[in-house]
Amino acid sequence: MAKRIGNYTIKMENSPQVVSFASVCGKKESEGPIGEKFDMVFDDTTLGEDTWEKAESQLQAECVNIALEKSKLNKSEIDFIFAGDLLNQCISSTFGLRELNIPFLGQFGACSTMAQTLALASIMVEAKIARHCIAVTSSHFCSAERQFRFPLEYGGQRTPSAQWTVTGAGAIILGEGNNKNSRPVIDSVTIGRIIDFGIKDTNNMGAAMAPAAASTISDFFKDTESSPSDYDLILTGDLGEVGSRLLCELLEKENIDISKVHSDCGLLIYDQKEQDVHAGGSGCGCSASVLCSIILDKLKEKTLNNILFIATGALMSPTSSQQGESIPSIAHLVNIKNNL
Repeated sequence: MAKRIGNYTIKMENSPQVVSFASVCGKKESEGPIGEKFDMVFDDTTLGEDTWEKAESQLQAECVNIALEKSKLNKSEIDFIFAGDLLNQCISSTFGLRELNIPFLGQFGACSTMAQTLALASIMVEAKIARHCIAVTSSHFCSAERQFRFPLEYGGQRTPSAQWTVTGAGAIILGEGNNKNSRPVIDSVTIGRIIDFGIKDTNNMGAAMAPAAASTISDFFKDTESSPSDYDLILTGDLGEVGSRLLCELLEKENIDISKVHSDCGLLIYDQKEQDVHAGGSGCGCSASVLCSIILDKLKEKTLNNILFIATGALMSPTSSQQGESIPSIAHLVNIKNNL
């Protein structure tokens, strides 16, 4: 049974295992450094649908179906699906997954949603409430731009600190622990606290989210009495160039140096020199698609054995931004490792 460690961390004793994982992406993402690692690429970002929102729903549906196919499980063997996205009322998830007829728990953690769904799914499997759970999330550049900024037709200029919302999705199927195989397992999770440093610039999400990432990482190290050198990789969700730099500076003030093992999904998915993404990638689908492709592949191949995955989210809405509110942020952490 899971047990609490310190103030914020939950340690798994039955080690829920990663049964399968899948990632899908759009054309721009496929042209980046890890493009060949995705399970499916859509050259047409409409995915044959008549709205961007329907296209994003299709991203989730395709991703989950690929994960199910790879797992060799029937959907009847999935007890719960945890899913979320950036759109109002999480419509990408609800409309994309409604045909599966799987008990559904909708989530909103903004861009931290992949870590949030994975943490909750692992707790359900750990407690033996579920045999298998799916954690999935997505984002789409065009649907996010329409909701949070301006329709594409507006042609607005992007600031250097702005990030490019990833068109993509990632899904993980978790199952009960089994020491007889060598699949990666969820070792522990740390649930983040809402952190607000008063940032109001929606074109500088990295600065808004970095304090939340620093808080959660610091909490985890205190709870577990571990240090950055104990991990092969400390992977943040989508802080991008600005946020990643700020994260390291904030942690250095607490005498925590993650620089040797830190990387960020928003910097991995695009080539910043060749692709017009300014400060890097963002969106729910950013951390989800990177984790569910190159990172879990490396864990499976044993080139990585012990990682911290920290997805970060800006808990704002178009309404709160229009009313001049600041951007509260959150970060959840999942420790994924191999049983060696």
